[in-house]
Amino acid sequence: MRFVSTRNMEATPVTFPEALFRGLAPDGGLYHPVDEPDLRTVVRSLGADASFVDVAGAMIQGLFGEEYDAAAARALAQESFPFEPVLRPLEPGIDILELFHGPSCAFKDFGAGFLAATMEAELRRRGGRAVVLTATSGDTGSAVAQAFHGRDRIDVVILYPSGRVSPLQEQQLTTLGGNVLALEVNGSFDDCQRMVKEAFGDSEITAAVPLTSANSINVGRLIPQSFYYVWAFAQCKDEVEDELLFCVPSGNFGNLTAGVLAWRWGMAVAGFIAATNANDVIPEYLRTGVFTPRESIHTLANAMDVGNPSNFERLQQIFGGFVPATLLTGRGVDDAAIRATMADVYRSTGMIVCPHTATGIHAARQRRAEEPGSDMRIITLATAHPAKFVEVCEDALGVSPEIPSRLARLMERTKVALPVDRSAAALKKVLLERFSYST
Repeated sequence: MRFVSTRNMEATPVTFPEALFRGLAPDGGLYHPVDEPDLRTVVRSLGADASFVDVAGAMIQGLFGEEYDAAAARALAQESFPFEPVLRPLEPGIDILELFHGPSCAFKDFGAGFLAATMEAELRRRGGRAVVLTATSGDTGSAVAQAFHGRDRIDVVILYPSGRVSPLQEQQLTTLGGNVLALEVNGSFDDCQRMVKEAFGDSEITAAVPLTSANSINVGRLIPQSFYYVWAFAQCKDEVEDELLFCVPSGNFGNLTAGVLAWRWGMAVAGFIAATNANDVIPEYLRTGVFTPRESIHTLANAMDVGNPSNFERLQQIFGGFVPATLLTGRGVDDAAIRATMADVYRSTGMIVCPHTATGIHAARQRRAEEPGSDMRIITLATAHPAKFVEVCEDALGVSPEIPSRLARLMERTKVALPVDRSAAALKKVLLERFSYST
């Protein structure tokens, strides 16, 4: 599988390891698959009895057969994913795909685990070091911190917006230490993301520091997220014909893009619903045909507080310009609806869901209400454990979710974060002073 920049599809393609470590293309675009593998036979061969490692191993070999034979692909899958998703019914026509059973209790553990395992293996093979530079609105940073912590050849620098992540998310980012450095930015997630992009475009930094990225802009994190769509599809494809949709809580749109890629490679589903919070730039685009990025606003579903989604470039590239409304629809959900959905789900099922998952459930319910007599089945991605949003749950439900032991231990640790201004110069100073080592 080869990759080119979304901003120059005529450029010379690069290999997967090259795209993995470069993160961004030299022209500032995102690496995007130039090849369209036909994996329909692979997807059809996977049934409800397939484990997640079975699915991931088959997909890794199907996509990267030149790098990994069947045994190597399965070994990589086992190292990357010592946890599995869970598919459970919520109500008639709507299922929940729980993606929070990994170490940081969020869906981003899947991409981060694969990225860390593949990067480490490649660095062992060729020698050298890497510095993972990433921005987070909450869950990305904690997943990256957990997946990369303790890696011998990799340092991690995580930028997060001060006061705009939950207390538990902040503990996950700032208490590991070692090879993980947390930078507390006086600004928004969009500021953090801009600073990261500018660092990758600064030749003085890239000449001295072996930067790579772990955001959803990195194909090494993006592609493995397609695996759980295929796994969920395999669980129910014999029960559903042409009426299966995925509803995806969306911020930077990497998760949704991964699902669309799985569709392009052979997963036969009817479509996708992009569920955003009040930062509804993509739903607005799907309604009007006009993409108008804007400053993000703070919401209950803070990990989706993104006003200029990076992966929009990839979605456009997949469809050659305009994203078709027949495959992808978008719905913005405000805080009042998020809070009400959390309360309703708890009353009706006893299940506590995080505000991001509630955003998806609300959008899925709206979609089903438009066709009340249909056989439509919607799988809504549950992107984070509710324990990561204790304060929001207490406010909406009057109860606290049970905190998994792997999260409870973090609350006893001391926060260590370096405050920085929201400027490219501030980040440059940190990188050059701390990570100018020979590769």
